[in-house]
Amino acid sequence: MLRFFGNRRATKFEAPIGVARRTYAVGDVHGRIDLLTQLIAEIERDARTAQETPELIFMGDYIDRGEESGAVIDFLVAMAARDDFDTVFLMGNHERMMLDFLLVPEMGARWLRYGGLQTLMSYGLSTQGSVNEAGVLEKIQANLLQKLGPRREFIEQMTLSHISGNVLFVHAAANPGRPPDSQSDECLLWGHPRFFDQTRQDGVWVVHGHTVVTEPSAEQGRIAVDTGAYFSNRLTAARLDAGQVSFLAASTPGAG
Repeated sequence: MLRFFGNRRATKFEAPIGVARRTYAVGDVHGRIDLLTQLIAEIERDARTAQETPELIFMGDYIDRGEESGAVIDFLVAMAARDDFDTVFLMGNHERMMLDFLLVPEMGARWLRYGGLQTLMSYGLSTQGSVNEAGVLEKIQANLLQKLGPRREFIEQMTLSHISGNVLFVHAAANPGRPPDSQSDECLLWGHPRFFDQTRQDGVWVVHGHTVVTEPSAEQGRIAVDTGAYFSNRLTAARLDAGQVSFLAASTPGAG
């Protein structure tokens, strides 16, 4: 389910951004390989001015809903082999749901309701009948495992969080009452009820995706980069340098 949040004010957050080096954080892709390739080309051009190898962090939710999830995963695998960026791949809740299905077939019905059908189609698969029929989910699971091959291990090895200086990168949210290294998997993947209401007191900025915003923003210690690529036709990345943040975007005709 999509959740839209307005800007909520709490105790003023005044800590400057203190990343160790230039860092790019790419928002939720959701199968939009067209936007991803366009945005990475823009980041490559921008990175020419970096003084050292930049970090490039992908914020999770690469699959589902959009039509080209398989192509997105292949693109990310290729990115991991490059040496012009130090890449980090965060796991999103959609990757977690797919991996759960690959372990327990009964989890597939939930995953398919949240966009997994588009991922299956990107690998040339379908549900081949009602998921309530005996053996259907098991057959889908076996077919998807075969199609994924070593890409499954790539997804399994994705991390849940990353920190650079005083900036924490997570897919969904961070508990504002806990330090970066004490966050639960549930919170990092799915969100936290106080994330948007309570200002952190430790001076740590949190860059996140998961929650769709009309415009990317950097305020009150939170940097939001998920602009709903699969339906808005706009994929966003944050560029962080010491003391500042700016945004890059890729879009196609029809973007809002």
